[in-house]
Amino acid sequence: PSQIAERVEVQMVLSLLLWSSAFVLQPSLLAAAHAVRPLCAAMQAAGIDRRMAMGLGLSGAVAVAAKPTPTLAADGNTVTFSVAVTENDVKDVVITLKPEWAPIGVERFKQLVAEGFYDEARFFRVVPGFICQFGIAGDPALNGKYRNARIADDPVKEFNSRGTLVFATSGPNTRTSQMFINYKDNLFLDKQGFAPIGEVVQGLGVAESVYSGYGEKPSQPRIQKEGNEYLKSEFPKLSYIKKAKLS
Repeated sequence: PSQIAERVEVQMVLSLLLWSSAFVLQPSLLAAAHAVRPLCAAMQAAGIDRRMAMGLGLSGAVAVAAKPTPTLAADGNTVTFSVAVTENDVKDVVITLKPEWAPIGVERFKQLVAEGFYDEARFFRVVPGFICQFGIAGDPALNGKYRNARIADDPVKEFNSRGTLVFATSGPNTRTSQMFINYKDNLFLDKQGFAPIGEVVQGLGVAESVYSGYGEKPSQPRIQKEGNEYLKSEFPKLSYIKKAKLS
């Protein structure tokens, strides 16, 4: 009977942990369940079931072995850019993100998409046969928020092949918001620490057709400071992302 009671208590705690969507179960979950048997017993004595426990916020007390769920994990790993090649020519570029390639980079990119960082962002550096680069916001306030918000590097697990999406960097552990799409197999970038975070699965031809007439002339410091006001005035033909959507 005591063993049966113990199993009932453990099952109740496990149920509490499973009920909370704010945590991810870990291998040590069973040990955690045993560790909180006194809490379980008290809850039973007070007539508190798992629904009431969640309402009272008690699940946090038993989630001692839990790990917070990544902020945007439930939002999917497909990003769709509505790209204005010209003002009258808007087409989709669909990207599949690969957390298994670069989990840190994917999480940051999803955060930026969710915040609307890339909406109205111009392809300010386009080098035919090499890459197109974007990721300085049209809003200077957003640029100020992320300019120095650097994230750690992911190890390079995938080749910089044609169609891959990659963070631009200025050295180790300097990734912030700027991205590029490889126009060809730029495998020399692998050894330089550029870790792809996803790949274009639809509309690569659209990405390869963005306006390239200005080359590398737009000033990145001025874009950071002045945003689209500067680009619209001096580089009006730049193609841009009208909207970025995560699904």
